Amino acid sequence: MFTFISGAEIVFIFFIILLIFGADKIPSIARGLAKGMTQVRNATNEIKTEIQKSTDIDPSKSITSEFTKEIDQVKEDFDKISGSIKRKL
Repeated sequence: MFTFISGAEIVFIFFIILLIFGADKIPSIARGLAKGMTQVRNATNEIKTEIQKSTDIDPSKSITSEFTKEIDQVKEDFDKISGSIKRKL
């Protein structure tokens, strides 16, 4: 994450932050940053899962399942009709 910043530069940045905000404000600032990062992470995870769900749905599977249901319904209707005709004969 800090590939272009050396250790001495990070220490200097923390020292400046300590001077500007004071020692009592740094924990609340860190909590706020952590909460914001958590919200961003959760939002990105939700977006990823929605994208995966949308790509996992295969329209051909839903169409074939609808066709097989209709075919099964027609077979049942045909069996009922043919059964009543066989009983009459």
